[in-house]
Amino acid sequence: MKKLIRSVLCLGLMVSSIESFAINHLAYPQKAIRAIVPYPPGGGTDIMARLICTRLAENWAVPIVIDNRAGAGTVIGTQIAAHAPADGYTLLITSPSFVINPTTRAHLPYDTQKDFQPVTQFAFQPYVLTINPKVAINDVKQFIALAKSHPESLNFGSTGVGSGSHLAGELFKFMSTTRLTHIAYKGMGPALTDLIGGQIQFVFATILPVTAHVRAGRLKALAVTSSRRSAIMNDLPTIHESGLTGYSAISWSGLFVPSHTPRSVIETLNQESFKVLHQTDIQQRLAQDGAEPAGSSVREFTDFVSQEIIKWKKVIQATKFIID
Repeated sequence: MKKLIRSVLCLGLMVSSIESFAINHLAYPQKAIRAIVPYPPGGGTDIMARLICTRLAENWAVPIVIDNRAGAGTVIGTQIAAHAPADGYTLLITSPSFVINPTTRAHLPYDTQKDFQPVTQFAFQPYVLTINPKVAINDVKQFIALAKSHPESLNFGSTGVGSGSHLAGELFKFMSTTRLTHIAYKGMGPALTDLIGGQIQFVFATILPVTAHVRAGRLKALAVTSSRRSAIMNDLPTIHESGLTGYSAISWSGLFVPSHTPRSVIETLNQESFKVLHQTDIQQRLAQDGAEPAGSSVREFTDFVSQEIIKWKKVIQATKFIID
């Protein structure tokens, strides 16, 4: 009899545990979520975070609070996220600095790959190789030939040392074996002003800031940096198809959580983000900003992050610069 009672009690505990697990699994999220963005308000990553998180919050009927923690080239906000509880209630939404910092910054207070689990890439946009129209060339092959015949005479602007626009140029220089001169600016706006004025000869800029200038004839677009043509500027070839085989550099935004976050939570975040990114109005808004939706799986995004770290490490070490 006692054995029977113990068996019944054990069975009851097992059922209770299973029910509790099921409830918790299905109920995420149950409270407000903090999404850390390691940039100031108003930039591209911040806009992306607010767009996606607003729709997720509406779908879940749970607040998602954007917490802008800018500073130290995204290190401050990323460190806060790395040390947060791994329960799905602290998210990190960031960009290529995540894969660049491990090489450019000698003393990171976190381990990019050990402390974080990639969830999904939200969206991406290519850079556009954009030149001053007075540079008398019309395609990438001519550009490379000009650069080789006049080493160190072509200057390119970027949004800062170690930025995506800088490294797109360094990758181009590395793969084309040309000698180009980098000039760092405090934003793409000032760089484009100098490009139009002829103080520099080219930039790698995202689509949105250069579109109006290209249409007005103030600038000339040669190619996009993504591995396939942009849906937004489909008339432009890729640098890869223009002769620099294998070239690819994109600006992207993605979602991460602290390592050891429950797999069920990670899958929920991935699947719900995918649904949002494929809603028509969200895609239309992304297109307005020159971006295309990604919505990658957890495995795809994890592999992408690992490959990007390796790629940029090779380029950065070849250029021999660090930031701290």
